[in-house]
Amino acid sequence: MSQASDTLVVGKIGAPYGVKGWVKINSYTDQATGIFDYSPWFIGDKQEIQVEHWRLSGKALVAKLSSIETRDDAERIKNLDISITASQLPTLESDDYYWRDLIGMQVETLDGYGLGVVKELFETGANDVMLVKAQSNDAFGQKERMLPFIRESVIKSVDMEAKTIIVDWDPGF
Repeated sequence: MSQASDTLVVGKIGAPYGVKGWVKINSYTDQATGIFDYSPWFIGDKQEIQVEHWRLSGKALVAKLSSIETRDDAERIKNLDISITASQLPTLESDDYYWRDLIGMQVETLDGYGLGVVKELFETGANDVMLVKAQSNDAFGQKERMLPFIRESVIKSVDMEAKTIIVDWDPGF
């Protein structure tokens, strides 16, 4: 089972903006400007970089990064991922979880039936959904299941140490 990575991608460097080393920023954070809440950033081969200034230009985010002084400098870093370390993330309440920490966890029913491993999570309009992949076709012929991540009614417990999620779910469904 893989452990969550120590870094996570929060955006990407876009095209140069002007001639003084500014670049467009493609943010993957919930609120686009939230990317600027994290410092430092790591780009390329984990090169640490600071944001000196940023602003909105129309609907686009643009930033001036340390050591990027010219359009040519900006061109060299175009399309590089922007990463932060996991330690830069805000601390969550005890019953909240980062999705990245749930991926790879075992999912079991209240009766101890193993449904598989969390492969990914995604948002829908109503609630978040876990895609759970079985080790092989299980007794019910299921390769994978989509379970709503609804606390109390479906998700009964999450044990981060044991890396197990207990669900109230019919394995035949």
